[in-house]
Amino acid sequence: MDPLKDIKLDCGKGVHTEIWDRLRGTFAPIAKINTIRVLLSLAANLDWLLHQFDVKNTFLHGDLEKEVYMDLPLGCNSAPDKKNQVCKLRKSLYGLKQSPRALFGRFTKSMKNFGYTQSNSDHNLFLKRDEGKLTALIVYVDDIIVTGNDAKEQLKLQKYLFQEFEMKDLGDLKYFLGIEVVRSKTGIFLSQRNYVMDLLTETGMLGCKPVDTPIEMNHKLCEDMDQ
Repeated sequence: MDPLKDIKLDCGKGVHTEIWDRLRGTFAPIAKINTIRVLLSLAANLDWLLHQFDVKNTFLHGDLEKEVYMDLPLGCNSAPDKKNQVCKLRKSLYGLKQSPRALFGRFTKSMKNFGYTQSNSDHNLFLKRDEGKLTALIVYVDDIIVTGNDAKEQLKLQKYLFQEFEMKDLGDLKYFLGIEVVRSKTGIFLSQRNYVMDLLTETGMLGCKPVDTPIEMNHKLCEDMDQ
């Protein structure tokens, strides 16, 4: 069942209403690719560690700022005289367009409470400076990358995030946004081989052979379509 189809915004039912236009657009905390590139470049040049985390049950962590009502799920028995009853959501849930915004709102509040500053150029980037050292966190929906030159602060941040959210420690950064990340003494190597292979598999072109040109070789182009 799609909860979006069951949201009640009818004044006649006495519920709190909200302009429907606000629900049409979907918000998602997506970091800018240029910001990610800068962080990877800094990590490579300054020899910073790159640590990755994943937020479990991502959109169930958000707190709703507005009242949202939903029809009773299928299978719930209700008395005939109470068939018009609805559910009041206490937390966000998957399928609700407010869920990503609610999650990011709570995440932002938690990071600021822990002393981090939200970047003005990319709101998905959070920074903390302490005695000349820097810790940076960037979030892309439910994927989080932490880097910097303050190892103690990174451990404190990890402990704090695990207390605030249900997290999974993925260790050193290896795969992010379809990009494989391999680190060596000479730098960081990025590859999208697996991503390209997945695309070829989905489009049924995995067995196709590469060619230098997509058109017939030595083909003569004419102005007259009949020639």
